[in-house]
Amino acid sequence: MRHRSVGQLMTRPVVSVRPATGFKEIVRLLTEHDITAVPVLDAEDRPVGIVSEADLLLGECAREDPSGLLLAPRLTPEQAARSRAATAGELMSRPALCCRPEWTVVEAARRMQHAHLKRLPVVDEAGRLIGIVSRGDLLRVFLRQDRAIREEIRHEVLDRAVGLSPDALGVTVEDGRVTLTGTVDRRSLADVLERLCRSVDGVVDVTVLLDHREDDTVRPTAGR
Repeated sequence: MRHRSVGQLMTRPVVSVRPATGFKEIVRLLTEHDITAVPVLDAEDRPVGIVSEADLLLGECAREDPSGLLLAPRLTPEQAARSRAATAGELMSRPALCCRPEWTVVEAARRMQHAHLKRLPVVDEAGRLIGIVSRGDLLRVFLRQDRAIREEIRHEVLDRAVGLSPDALGVTVEDGRVTLTGTVDRRSLADVLERLCRSVDGVVDVTVLLDHREDDTVRPTAGR
């Protein structure tokens, strides 16, 4: 099956800054380009960190409440130091977790989820920045048309993956929700088909309404 890659979904060119870029210039870039974060690049265009709106707001969070009603925030020593920062190199969150353009949506999504990130810089083999991919970019796979999803399931899943005729089973797709109908030789094949269909880009859910001629999931009873 042909999964869309990070390289196909990423945004380019990327708005970036250098470690010496000042606080106000970063704010100006975020506002001008309607973005929420920028990668920080070294002299060889390799990402060394990310400055996000959250990083910029640390300074405001550290200030005392003028009304005196709010308690002072509890900041870690590292957060306290960054709350007084004035340049990208001092403000940035590090290290910059990156991904490669050949990664699948699943690989990128898992890295984001594991690290609690909203975006990943995309780098080439030398580690140089070539793009950036966000959660919103990854979600674009769900904009695939139902007809395209149906054809991929018929030809890539049924025909190529499991060796069935594309017309062997009924395949309907509505708003990304797949329904399989018909009869398969073995019950275990139904589970395989469901798993393969769920891996197709753009699939939201899979309903399997398949009969089977043989239940090969039941172990024979051992003789006494």
